Amino acid sequence: MNSGRCPLRLRRRPVAWEDQRPTWRDAAPGLIAAALKRATARPSGNWYVLAAAREIGRDRPFGRTVADTEVVAWRDAGGRLLAGPGACPHLGAPLKDSRVRCGRVVCHWHGLALNGAPFAGWEPFPAHDDGVLAWVRLDAVGGEEPLPRPVIPPRPRPAGALDAVWTGIGACEPEDVLANRLDPWHGAWFHPYTFVDLSVAEPGDGEDGFSVEVSFRVAGRAVVPVRAVFTAPEPRTVTMRITRGEGVGSVVETHATPLAPGRTAVVEAIIATSPRPGFALARTAAPLIRPLLRATAARLWRDDLTYAERRWLLRRTGRFPA
Repeated sequence: MNSGRCPLRLRRRPVAWEDQRPTWRDAAPGLIAAALKRATARPSGNWYVLAAAREIGRDRPFGRTVADTEVVAWRDAGGRLLAGPGACPHLGAPLKDSRVRCGRVVCHWHGLALNGAPFAGWEPFPAHDDGVLAWVRLDAVGGEEPLPRPVIPPRPRPAGALDAVWTGIGACEPEDVLANRLDPWHGAWFHPYTFVDLSVAEPGDGEDGFSVEVSFRVAGRAVVPVRAVFTAPEPRTVTMRITRGEGVGSVVETHATPLAPGRTAVVEAIIATSPRPGFALARTAAPLIRPLLRATAARLWRDDLTYAERRWLLRRTGRFPA
């Protein structure tokens, strides 16, 4: 790709929303269901995305219920990620509301301090910080053969990338989130404010995924065309990787973490890269750009969560095949 070439294109003949080519014949329910079945059959090693890595600091613990399991996470004095059950082993206080002092989580009820080692029946959970996301391994929940590390898809080099993470919660199950992402045909119809001129081919690049040609709407007739491939590396993750056009190599990872029955956290990691000289300047302005990336994800997921929640409602009431 020529990094000096302007990424903007002008659409010759804008098409009204209602005049787009219908995609319902291409978005065959059986095709999406087959892709979902392949995705959910892949191993996860019992790893679940907990939060953005930068959400977990050294001063306060972070708490989240994952698959009905209360989890607390914090960092030791060296910055290493630690995790374990969220209830204090003494009298059950919520450790997420406690404090971290000198790398230990100190219970705010009676001062019991945990350094991440087993104590009085409290057993830590394996945790992993991949530089963008924090993961926790729950073997009793997953029931799979444990893996030493989570299944993390290929990403741009950290030294040349800018990342942002958005989290939202919906009334659905992880499979409903994955089904939404494995239906790229809805993009230009459901999100016309962002996507236009969308076409899908399956599979793409020899991968078990969907190859998508699409243009991101900028303003008026101005668009940025790209080619992206959607794949599912593990049962709760779908990735979109740009393989041609502006930002080639950039990745959007959508992770679906079950919280409780009918309640799922969508943790979306945007990991952008570009060979353009100006991208280095953008990286220095990351604290200003991250809120913009999160706002873009939030706008799309405001709609996509209604898709996932609707699918879950229909499955739950027997009006959609489970």
